[in-house]
Amino acid sequence: MIVYPAIDLKDGVCVRLMHGRFDQVTRYDEVPAARLAAFATEGADWVHVVDLDGAEAGRAMQHGLIGEMAASVAVKIQSGGGVRSEADVERLLEAGVSRVVVGSLAVTQSDEVLAWLDRFGAERITLALDVKYEDGVPVPALKGWTQSAGVDLWSVLARYPSDLLTHVLMTDVGRDGALTGPNLDLLGEALARRPELKIQASGGVASLDDLTAARDLGCDGAIVGRAIYEGRFTVAEALKVVAP
Repeated sequence: MIVYPAIDLKDGVCVRLMHGRFDQVTRYDEVPAARLAAFATEGADWVHVVDLDGAEAGRAMQHGLIGEMAASVAVKIQSGGGVRSEADVERLLEAGVSRVVVGSLAVTQSDEVLAWLDRFGAERITLALDVKYEDGVPVPALKGWTQSAGVDLWSVLARYPSDLLTHVLMTDVGRDGALTGPNLDLLGEALARRPELKIQASGGVASLDDLTAARDLGCDGAIVGRAIYEGRFTVAEALKVVAP
């Protein structure tokens, strides 16, 4: 399983949100490129980078900085936030990002995103399907997790055939940044419904046991943020426990 240490960017510094809320921000005041280099030094092959300003504004805000980060360290970057057009995808890939994360548009403009998958390839795009529960049903949250899609997660996934889609990042927003453990029931149902997909667990990872549980469930990757920043474990320790 791939461990993706996370760098969430807001106003040019590393932060974490609680439950995806922009009014509950913890700032870590680190130079993002230095944090990226530290993750790479610990052995990370991939790093997950999010433009939170872009996610909130609905347009690319920090893609220039993300491109500088990609050029500064020999590590693969998966990045999104504010991706709203094919040109955004192209710019990030040209800047050195290995895989572009597409969130809200994967739900609201699936035909367009299917065309991007066809053009750029399934290995270059990850769909971020971030959910909140409505009457017990997982429903994608849009616009930086501030709006409901009004359609359930499984209906959205059904729009994407297996020959085009490979990578899906799945977050239970209610657990994001809360250190309460990932939603294994949600992830397990997703893997049962679409076993061919490479699903990344996101939201709530708090311990090394959480990582091994996600691996044993069949997840291809796990996003880790606050647990690393607050010293619960290191990237090196995470990589060791998920190693085959």
